[in-house]
Amino acid sequence: MNTPIIAVLCGGTSAEREVSLGSGRACALALARSFSTRLFELTADALPTGLDPLRHVVFSTLHGTFGEDGGMQRLLDGAGVTYAGCDAESSAFTMDKTRTKQAAAACGVRVVKGLVFPAAHKPTVDVIVGQLGEQVVLKPNDQGSSVGLTLTDNPADLAAALAKLTEGNWLAEQRIRGRELSVGILRGTAMGVVEIRPKSGVYDYASKYTKGATAYFAPAPLDAGMTASVLRAAETAYAACGCRDYARVDFILGDKNELYLLEINTLPGMKETSLLPMSARCAGMDFTALVRELVLPALERFQTAAAA
Repeated sequence: MNTPIIAVLCGGTSAEREVSLGSGRACALALARSFSTRLFELTADALPTGLDPLRHVVFSTLHGTFGEDGGMQRLLDGAGVTYAGCDAESSAFTMDKTRTKQAAAACGVRVVKGLVFPAAHKPTVDVIVGQLGEQVVLKPNDQGSSVGLTLTDNPADLAAALAKLTEGNWLAEQRIRGRELSVGILRGTAMGVVEIRPKSGVYDYASKYTKGATAYFAPAPLDAGMTASVLRAAETAYAACGCRDYARVDFILGDKNELYLLEINTLPGMKETSLLPMSARCAGMDFTALVRELVLPALERFQTAAAA
């Protein structure tokens, strides 16, 4: 049986296009060490020309809208193309931060208290403060890379932030101060815990993608009991949302050692310096080995279907 070509998808049309281009190029180089590989840079919300379900297995690094929310996955399913990562249903599910938190909470994972709303029907400042307090995190309910993230410390700041919202679905959350943690999941098993310490105090888009703006500790300096709790919570949340193959699960550890789920990223950043590769290195896996492991389940599905 012929080994398929790995088709790496990157770019896309979302606000995270530049991040995706970096992820795609890094992964294509790593995958080329083990497989025949082709890089597709997308500029539209459509399948790339030349993608063949009989010859290609897709490894997508399309972040954000359409790439990560089930849109591309549905097109791949419709075309009969095998792909790595979460299926269309779980991709759409986890892109919705509120649904993700509800599913995880039902399985015993603590989540941050929040309020979701469309921009066209914004709640009043009094309603938000009454439910969540004055210190609030405001962010899109269905975006990644901290696009649109705003932190407010008082009602006046919250009112100003709300006034800027003109479209989309938004999530207001109680602001929890603490340590930000991230865990990579491979085939349902958690790898290492990474701690994120932005020098600005806020892990926003600039802190994520400006060199030297954030310090990372991999593994995170936690005691054995807390580390085990974080790993267990990550696996529970991943399973609760029906994830497949791999994902990255993000938490905040409050001042009283209470662990809160923030979100699940099904197609996280995938440069060598990204959080998922950091988590894998804690488990003794370098970038090349990690990317190979990420695509193997899809190769197994491709070969099973071809043999049927």
